[in-house]
Amino acid sequence: MTRTNFYSGGGLDRAELLRRDPAWITLAIRTGRLRLVPVWRNHNLISNPEAPRPLFLDSLDQMERLLASGHEPFLLGHREEVTFAALDLSQYDNPSDVTVIEALGEANFEDLRRVGPLLDRWEGSLLAYARGLCWWHQRHGYCGVCGSPTRSENAGHQRRCTNEGCGALHFPRTDPAVIMLVHDGERCVLGRQQAWPSGMHSTLAGFVEPGESLEEAVAREVFEEVGLAVSDVVYHSSQPWPFPSSIMLGFFARTNEHTLKIDPNELESAAWFTRDELLNAPEDDTLRLPRRDSIARHLVTSWLNDDF
Repeated sequence: MTRTNFYSGGGLDRAELLRRDPAWITLAIRTGRLRLVPVWRNHNLISNPEAPRPLFLDSLDQMERLLASGHEPFLLGHREEVTFAALDLSQYDNPSDVTVIEALGEANFEDLRRVGPLLDRWEGSLLAYARGLCWWHQRHGYCGVCGSPTRSENAGHQRRCTNEGCGALHFPRTDPAVIMLVHDGERCVLGRQQAWPSGMHSTLAGFVEPGESLEEAVAREVFEEVGLAVSDVVYHSSQPWPFPSSIMLGFFARTNEHTLKIDPNELESAAWFTRDELLNAPEDDTLRLPRRDSIARHLVTSWLNDDF
């Protein structure tokens, strides 16, 4: 069974072969098929936030002016014969300093997590991809081997050290994290961190460590956070989470233990919840479920529906 989470399933052809062709952007502009996806300091350009739609830069004049001023587009791929490329505008103190953006009127740069659930799935996926790629470029301007400046290559999908004595290649990285709903069949464990909104509870999660399998990471994180030993670790689905650079790998894990031993460095609190309690969650300061665009919410919903 294929399960699709928010920020995935965009149907984009990532056009890996085209990345090697330096003429790709010229061809896309000349054919009128290029759409630039602007990103400003990890925010995406969105029209009316109440009924949000992403805004792309698609006029020949807009694109020529931006590219002529030294902006470099990063190829994202094709969808329905349209080529999409990310354009990072983070060097501007205010996005309205970019004339072509200012001309778009009521559009604003918004945090994708705020509007993502209201977008079409392919739109959310595309904007997340653009955001993640731009973030990577912002943080890899210098070589991690020798400290020299790097330059973008392959239409924005690698950076090369400019030091001829080094020449190291750097590629966009994604950090794997496991996220799991722990249950005993009738109840599940949800925890909360102090920084979260009042009442919000979510599934347990943590990053995979070097030399560790996904199943081992699930067991370790659960034991570290709430002191439970788990078995029957079953994969559910995954979700790209470029906030800034993770992929969430979702699991269910069963336990026969019931006493929670909470690590205060990880969680403010954790508790067992029945299906009835979650189905009747008031979504207020008493009890809030995970955000609707998160795989955590998908895991909870699947468990409530016995879909695992």
